[in-house]
Amino acid sequence: MTDSYAMSAPFIDPLIAGFWQQVGHSLAAELRRLSALSGPVIDLGAGAGRGTRIAAAALPEAPLLAVEPSAAMRTALLARLMDDPPLAARTTVVAEGAMEYPFPERVRAVLAMNMIGHLTPDERRSLWARIATCLDPGGIVVVNNPPPTVPATVPRVAGPVVRVGAYDYRGWSEAEPAGDQSVVWHMAYETLHQGRVLARVDVDYDWWVVTDEELRAEWAACGLSSRTLGDTDVHLLGRRTS
Repeated sequence: MTDSYAMSAPFIDPLIAGFWQQVGHSLAAELRRLSALSGPVIDLGAGAGRGTRIAAAALPEAPLLAVEPSAAMRTALLARLMDDPPLAARTTVVAEGAMEYPFPERVRAVLAMNMIGHLTPDERRSLWARIATCLDPGGIVVVNNPPPTVPATVPRVAGPVVRVGAYDYRGWSEAEPAGDQSVVWHMAYETLHQGRVLARVDVDYDWWVVTDEELRAEWAACGLSSRTLGDTDVHLLGRRTS
């Protein structure tokens, strides 16, 4: 399988830090409510482990399963874990995608952040069904659905600029429709010194889009209800009570 993050991996973690800072406090509060439950927390598409680390701090006794198919992203993830021996001792890094990973019989939480667009509609619906069968009745699933949620053109826009030492790192993104259920993202990542571009990486990847209304229907079909995490595009799913 081609590693779609092989070229962009050095940029992903620095440039996504702001997103996790925005949602981290509220997400941690929701996870702390699960302290009395048993079973692991699963982080699907764990990337370099920012979500894994939030879950670890919120639930200090929970086993953690960080599922990440990209070898390049696992390199960053394992480096982060090895800087924190207690976290490394309870975090298992799984070199598989969400569809290949065999879920345990019972889990207390599943994080599926910034990753559902990598799944086809059939794979996405299959994932909800698999999660619903093993989710603790009091557990939660954390999912976000960033725009666009329908096939649409997204004009080129610059992401945040992050300074590391003397260099700045910046990302650019734009998208175009690629059928009635997907877009192609065109990403560019730049390394700059005093405003001068030293290096640039261009990456394209396919992304399946879905509206929140369609997601809620998929979740309901699996016995899952949803609510949003504050004013973010993050959804919290739980098993419906009869």
